[in-house]
Amino acid sequence: QVQLVESGGGLVQPGGSLRLSCAASGSIFSVSAMAWYRQAPGKQREVVATITTSGSTSYADSVKGRFTISRDNAKNTGYLQMNSLKLEDTAVYYCRLISEISGRYYWGQGTQVTVSS
Repeated sequence: QVQLVESGGGLVQPGGSLRLSCAASGSIFSVSAMAWYRQAPGKQREVVATITTSGSTSYADSVKGRFTISRDNAKNTGYLQMNSLKLEDTAVYYCRLISEISGRYYWGQGTQVTVSS
């Protein structure tokens, strides 16, 4: 059973930075694409950034130039570096792994990010 554990969330002032981590158990990390999603209160979950096994990345327009997704296959861990945070970035952030072999996907439990002055 694959488990994903996010960490790194917290309270930060506008303009500040946070780095989220997503640690995966098992051996599928290196053969899985990874994505970060977020869900704000009263809103649908939305994709924030994705990274393939080959390292290709994509970002939602709302975070381009501010967020950076990365991965370390040796550590079975993915990251989301968030800079220049805005009030509207407040949400629960989730990581998701999608196996490029089986197509199965897995979600983490989420980590709260609150941007407030």
